Amino acid sequence: QVQLVESGGGLVQPGGSLRLSCAASGSIISILVTGWYRQASGKQRELVANQPTGGSTIYYADSVKGRFTISRDNAKNTVYLQMNSLEPEDTAVYYCNAVVQTSGSTFYKPYWGQGTQVTVSS
Repeated sequence: QVQLVESGGGLVQPGGSLRLSCAASGSIISILVTGWYRQASGKQRELVANQPTGGSTIYYADSVKGRFTISRDNAKNTVYLQMNSLEPEDTAVYYCNAVVQTSGSTFYKPYWGQGTQVTVSS
């Protein structure tokens, strides 16, 4: 099993910054891709950013390009989302996602964190 534990959410004023962290633990053999999704109240969950392992292609949703940065510390199995110039429209529950191969398995499976609330308001 794999556990993803998120932290770093909270209340911030418009124009402010937050950094989300997501630590993965468990019987992890390999991580294919890590990413962040968000779900605002009454809306569908959407992909914010993701980063394949060892790859140079990082995806950002158009709405966060130039403001958010995804990064990863492979030694710690931790992925980060640095969010700058936050806007009220960024208010949502943010979920960490990782596609992981675990010990004893030949397949990759997606795993999700529990979510962390980000509220942007004055």
